[in-house]
Amino acid sequence: LLRVLAGLDAPVSGAVTVDGMHVHRMRSRQRARLIAVQGQEEAPSAELTLAEAVALGRTPHRTPWALEEEGEKDIVDQALQAVGLAGRGDQSCTRLSGGERHRVVLARALAQRAPLLMLDEPTNHLDAAWRLRLMDALGGLRSTVVAAIHDLDLVLRYFDSVAVVDDGRIVAYGPPLHVFTADLLDEVFGVHGDIV
Repeated sequence: LLRVLAGLDAPVSGAVTVDGMHVHRMRSRQRARLIAVQGQEEAPSAELTLAEAVALGRTPHRTPWALEEEGEKDIVDQALQAVGLAGRGDQSCTRLSGGERHRVVLARALAQRAPLLMLDEPTNHLDAAWRLRLMDALGGLRSTVVAAIHDLDLVLRYFDSVAVVDDGRIVAYGPPLHVFTADLLDEVFGVHGDIV
């Protein structure tokens, strides 16, 4: 679903539009200026430094053949700061833990500065403290965040709307407190309980 929403795969039927534009018909540079995507199991290239990996998020904004645009270093530094990796831009990606690699990929998406951020399991590989820090950072963005996430506590705490997908179909949509009923939790998630 995220791949279709991001314009990476064409929808089976219908169309995905943003501001009246068909996302899957856009040129990749135009789409990348509009939508930043972070995949669930992406990892930065081992040959790169953290700053180089994050700077790849600036590619759609560069003029052809430009290696770096004015202000790019500041944007990269801000993205590394947002994911708790400030001051480590010169470090090789080979020396990172799994959670740190995941945070570098998130920083790359943040450096893209797209108005729409699509995240697949953004808290994957992160410990409890970093899950909360990341969600707080995402909440402070001026971007719309669409995320595939399975941590219901985080959905309740941080998201304005939720679409519950079961067997490839959206079975409920709306504010989390209205969507997560005892019946839905039992039917879709196999969880017996109530939201308190």
